[in-house]
Amino acid sequence: METKFRALAYVLGDNIDTDQIIPAQYLVYNPAVPEEYRMFGRYALSGVPRDRAGLPSGGVPFVRDGEYSTDYQVVIAGKNFGCGSSREHAPIALNAAGVKAVIAESYARIFFRNAVNGGYLVPLETDERLIEAVRTGDLVEVDIDGCRLVNLATGQTFRLKPLGDVRPIIEAGGLFRYAERSGLLKR
Repeated sequence: METKFRALAYVLGDNIDTDQIIPAQYLVYNPAVPEEYRMFGRYALSGVPRDRAGLPSGGVPFVRDGEYSTDYQVVIAGKNFGCGSSREHAPIALNAAGVKAVIAESYARIFFRNAVNGGYLVPLETDERLIEAVRTGDLVEVDIDGCRLVNLATGQTFRLKPLGDVRPIIEAGGLFRYAERSGLLKR
């Protein structure tokens, strides 16, 4: 896990559900097959209504047509990110697209646990309304150790909550790798 990196931000609103993150019609792909794993990246966030994609301007595609990955490695969201069904494919889709971190005001518990347990991305939280302070395409610096996000386009700094007890799981690459490294699971 990178603890400090710069990336372009993609901004979404509140209540982004798992069917918006990866629509059900794309669940025909098997994430265990590398060629099919890529398809999850191609269709990541394709269910977000066009007028809500890349808020506040709307209509900004997350992944360009014909591509498998995004230019935006940080997703900024509002409240209740990943709500809806318990679709474990949602953090897989974002990972396949190249997302390193999602920063939201809050998460649906199942999305948060799926992201952590699979080691797919870093789910960071903030008490600040970042969706009103960051624009899609802004270059941001995420500092996990320093618990801050810097919008390099504006110079503003925002506080992030520490990862806490889930950090070693994410650093290990997921729950099973963490259990193996900790001696809790023998193979």
